[in-house]
Amino acid sequence: MIQLLFTLIFSEMAMILLFVFKTPLRKLLIMSLDRIKRGRGPVMVKTVAGTVFVVLMSSVYSMVKIQKRWIDDGGAVNPTDQVLLGKHLLEATLMGSVLFLGLMIDRLHHYIRELRVRRKTMEDVKKQNRSFEDGKVEETKALEAEASTLREKLKQLESELEIKTKEVNTSEANAVALSKQSEGFLLEYDRLLEENQNLRSQLQSLDLRFSRSTSKKNT
Repeated sequence: MIQLLFTLIFSEMAMILLFVFKTPLRKLLIMSLDRIKRGRGPVMVKTVAGTVFVVLMSSVYSMVKIQKRWIDDGGAVNPTDQVLLGKHLLEATLMGSVLFLGLMIDRLHHYIRELRVRRKTMEDVKKQNRSFEDGKVEETKALEAEASTLREKLKQLESELEIKTKEVNTSEANAVALSKQSEGFLLEYDRLLEENQNLRSQLQSLDLRFSRSTSKKNT
């Protein structure tokens, strides 16, 4: 039994060393422990640990019983009891070490898994942040391109508005000139109409005089 306990202790120490150093064997060990902890594995491990703990308590009880017998015998030491006490002490120490190292292996496995999960979560978050930043950059570029297009359209509209304004001003100036010209034409027409009336009145007066002079001659 002692050889088996030594074998377990050295195996557990080797497993702890594999956990400490990052090697391909550590990944294989973690995968093996993951499989052991699935299904009925935890129940079997707890059963073995419980059995070792019971045997440990039995060895401790045997040591206490031997020491009590020494006290009852008045301090007389029996060589057989000494051998048995040493054997039980060694077994108890080895079993305690097995349980302690097994607990260390379980905790190391748990913490390494948690660390891997958190690293994976952080990597996913970083990827999401990168994709979000890339999308934001692309969106910013698209907005800048749209803004430049709108600026160009605005400049084009401003130039068209300036041209239209000049055309309107020219049309207004032409309209004012035509209005003034039409007013001049109207004034000229009124003047010519007045002169025409004056000439007609003069012609009528001349006709009257002529007709009167002709009538006088006939008489």
